[in-house]
Amino acid sequence: METISFSVLGWQAWVSMAVTITVLGVLIFTRLSADLVFMAGLTVLLVSSVLDVNSALQGFSAPGMITVGLLYVVVAGLQETGALTWISSKILGHPEGIRSAQLRLLPPVIGLSAFLNNTPVVAMFIPVVTSWCRRLGISPSKLLIPLSYASIFGGICTLIGTSTNLVVNTMVQERFHNDGLGMFDIAKIGIPCAIVGIAYLVLFGKTRLPDRKPAGEIFENPLEYTLELEVAHNSSLIGHSIGKSGLRNLPGAFIAEIIRDEQVISAVSPDQIIEKGDRLVFVGNIDSVRSLYEQQGLEPAPGQLFKLTGARHQRILVEAVVSHTCSLVGKTIREGRFRNVYNAVVIAVARNGERLRGKIGDIRLRTGDLLLVEAHAGFIPRQKDSRDFYLVSGIENASPRRYDRAPFAALILLSMVSAVAFNLLDMLNAALLAAGAMFACKCSSPAQARRSIEWDVLIVIAAALGFGAALEQTKAAEAIAVGVINLVHDDPWLALGMVYVVTTFFTEIITNNAAAALVFPIAMSTAVRLDVNPMPFVMCIMVGASASFATPIGYQTNMMVYGPGGYRFGDYLKFGIPLNLAIGLVAVVLSPLIWPF
Repeated sequence: METISFSVLGWQAWVSMAVTITVLGVLIFTRLSADLVFMAGLTVLLVSSVLDVNSALQGFSAPGMITVGLLYVVVAGLQETGALTWISSKILGHPEGIRSAQLRLLPPVIGLSAFLNNTPVVAMFIPVVTSWCRRLGISPSKLLIPLSYASIFGGICTLIGTSTNLVVNTMVQERFHNDGLGMFDIAKIGIPCAIVGIAYLVLFGKTRLPDRKPAGEIFENPLEYTLELEVAHNSSLIGHSIGKSGLRNLPGAFIAEIIRDEQVISAVSPDQIIEKGDRLVFVGNIDSVRSLYEQQGLEPAPGQLFKLTGARHQRILVEAVVSHTCSLVGKTIREGRFRNVYNAVVIAVARNGERLRGKIGDIRLRTGDLLLVEAHAGFIPRQKDSRDFYLVSGIENASPRRYDRAPFAALILLSMVSAVAFNLLDMLNAALLAAGAMFACKCSSPAQARRSIEWDVLIVIAAALGFGAALEQTKAAEAIAVGVINLVHDDPWLALGMVYVVTTFFTEIITNNAAAALVFPIAMSTAVRLDVNPMPFVMCIMVGASASFATPIGYQTNMMVYGPGGYRFGDYLKFGIPLNLAIGLVAVVLSPLIWPF
């Protein structure tokens, strides 16, 4: 086999390795944003002429990166229509504790990822899990890494679970001139690996994963609003108790009373049955109030919104602080005819932590009251310089849900998934059509779609592809792989273990497909030299190329949960390395037993 050694590497290879190590070190030991660090490293590779312009920027036009961006748009449509609420309530339910929540989350994610590209699965579940955690009072950091890892487990259970499996299968077909692997050949070791992975997540996820808030919640507004909502006539909450409906233990909020006809029920019991027309009065912070306001089956109390013109999804939520010159000071919201004066309605009021009792319309306004207002977009420019309010600011991502479009959003998602599963379209084209369909069916607005895209994630994915190109083009990656594998080439078991280690190592720092393509010919030549069955090597490459648990940059789903979970680079190292070793042990031990040397 023709090999390459470190002694013959050019200066470009050494620069590539030095920049890669420096970038990894900065990410591990500092809190600088990953997109900034990666772009700085890519700039060095470009300016030093290690990469030409086309190679350095190829990641920004890569189908995988564009696909991830399009999937954010698809998920935005699912969010705006409330379709994700069904997944959260029907599939995930109301578990007790972190381990119970993990056990509810992992199986459906693994099952979907076994037959779908795991990127859309994770993209779909991130907002669901984040909202679910808020209701359960659990930090998202306890569940978002398990979400990403579960999608990886599912990907190694079938031939179509991840594109890497298909890449390796293509190389098997070309090398051995056969039909390649069957749909469930890899499941023989993939399922045991998934079982070990689930056990690891459930046993150690509660204690070893960080209990950390995402950046957006660190500066959470501590003020408590009073919010009044009515149970809709067709609400699925009717007939259920407060406890069973999930309205009892709300993070950052509680149900203060129920107004039923002329009766006021205080100190609400969790066994209290919800009836049609009940008015539920909640007290909570802005995030909890916003979540309650978006919940299907609850709607603003009569007399508040029905006179506003225009569709509800075109309205926004605004916070406004009442000034001492406001003409409504000293009057109740109803007496002051707030809706007629401002063409907006007050849906909640906060007053310096004071518990406000009674209906929203009966609250007498004071200077400094913080109002949560539903209005048309023109309210902010009209009132931002008004003497009636000290401050007027919009609430991000707080447009009312378009539940009437939810069936269309669900159908679009199902069509996208089916088109990919049955090989009618590739993932890029399916995501492109699905994103367009979300706009055509009015499931999402262009403005919301743009806001939903995590641009920093896309930058990291694109830049990481540039790093992979540098390591491959300069032969640095090949030299490392050949040198390490040659250390143990006389023993097939040790050689197999080293194939897994090298594959998963390169998966962590370049792309999984590139890692598999790089190690495959070396592993096949090693099997030939040792005169052993190459199938165990094939299987370990497939598992190793997907087993990216130790860094957020090795697999795009890891990077997708990085920000929403509030993680740091070291969190992946601490929690992922033992899992890498456990999965590797299963793959290396079982592969030769199933496909003997």
